[in-house]
Amino acid sequence: MNLPEQLSGLLKEAGVPFRLIAHEPTPTSADSARARGEPLGCGAKALVVKADDAFRLLVIPADRKLDSRLARKNLGVRELRFATPEELAAVVGLPPGAIPPFGEPLVHLPLFADADIGSRFPQVAFNAASLTASIVMAAVDWERVAKPSRVALTPSPT
Repeated sequence: MNLPEQLSGLLKEAGVPFRLIAHEPTPTSADSARARGEPLGCGAKALVVKADDAFRLLVIPADRKLDSRLARKNLGVRELRFATPEELAAVVGLPPGAIPPFGEPLVHLPLFADADIGSRFPQVAFNAASLTASIVMAAVDWERVAKPSRVALTPSPT
């Protein structure tokens, strides 16, 4: 079973409703939001980073940028950088932009989510392990199934 099928299976097994949307390839978060018909801010942007010597999966609102200094502080690491496309292929098996915001059992990396995921919008939207498919689901259901560790990864809006 491929990762998109595993993701759908995980959500069905958890008994959570979700909407699966097929769309044209969406290389950016803004493209994905337009294709889904959802606000950019409800997007859950999944980023694979190398934090010191380990890869981690970080999830931030799609309308924000990762604050590296804040992330290093709150993850308790000295060095932080984005994974290269080659590292993504080796570690996750997906191209940039296709990574869903789930750790175990899908993406075998520790999962950390920004505090604002699910607080500004009642739903989250994300690419479903594909650049041509997205899922929209209730933020509370995502939280229950994904079980992220919550840390501040983006600055609070002013």
